[in-house]
Amino acid sequence: MVSQRGLEVLRVIVQDYVSSREPVGSKAIVDRHQFGVSAATIRNDMALLEEEELIVAPHTSSGRVPTDKGYRLFVDHLAEVKHITPTQKQAIDQFLDDSADFDELLGRTVRLLSQLTNQVAIVQYPTLGSTRIRHIELVSLGNRRALCVVISDNGQVEQKLIDLEVELSEQDLAQLCSGINAQVAGKLHSELSESITSLTSQVPKALIPAVTHIASALSDSIQANRQNKLVMAGTANLVRTGEDFSDSIYPVLDAIEEQVVLLKLLTEMKADADEVAVSIGREHSNSGLEQASLLSTGYSSAGEKATLGLVGPTRMDYSSNIASIRAVARYLTRVLDAR
Repeated sequence: MVSQRGLEVLRVIVQDYVSSREPVGSKAIVDRHQFGVSAATIRNDMALLEEEELIVAPHTSSGRVPTDKGYRLFVDHLAEVKHITPTQKQAIDQFLDDSADFDELLGRTVRLLSQLTNQVAIVQYPTLGSTRIRHIELVSLGNRRALCVVISDNGQVEQKLIDLEVELSEQDLAQLCSGINAQVAGKLHSELSESITSLTSQVPKALIPAVTHIASALSDSIQANRQNKLVMAGTANLVRTGEDFSDSIYPVLDAIEEQVVLLKLLTEMKADADEVAVSIGREHSNSGLEQASLLSTGYSSAGEKATLGLVGPTRMDYSSNIASIRAVARYLTRVLDAR
């Protein structure tokens, strides 16, 4: 059973180790913090923490560092609740509000979060299930090909190269585009293919092959979107903290490159909006990330929920990072809701 003072000792060990990257000894604790007891008493507290596997001595060092279990206790019970500063709030607001389109907004989001936390930032694209179509454009590329641009009500833009099978004049393409928009404007993405296919009974016979290929291509595009995709920024931050990974940083870099695996880990953490889930070290199943921590929270776009995440070494400033990812997710949702 760890005493209240023992918990306070653990708290300062975590905080001092995170800020200095140096193992923390009893003398340093007495010198830096006002416990009002001797170094010998602090050593006894540290011995009990070590028995509970909350701290450990790295190699031959006289100091101690937190274990995954120690970090978990700190995050769940000892970490101070932090809030971002007014300056940070203003920076987030301006940076995200200036985004021109959906893709740029998500790109800015991960870059901003990476800069705020000095970790790897990840954002998951929302699926298109309940997103509605605002407009479709067809751009002739010649040689029986066209670029189909689908603009959603949340500002998301999807582009698909389509083989039309027939050569269409600019007038035919404009007529087809007008007919498609009349059918699909305001419809759900899940209704897109069926709505376009219904045009085959309304267009001239010569345009039917083009309608069929457009419907098929957009159906494939929607299926691909359901696989989900990620945007990532800040991988260089991992390299800068490479010494936090005792063996090698390469397993961590390999793990975050496996986007399907990373997405699975983040979504399994099941964090809702305004909640931040934290997975530390060996708590998650991927061996490449056993010296890393993952933070995950939710944001929403047109009713579709998606995930915002952070990846970094277990030696991270959990309080500040939790505050940052929560604030960015909240602002991202607000910006998307206003579109």
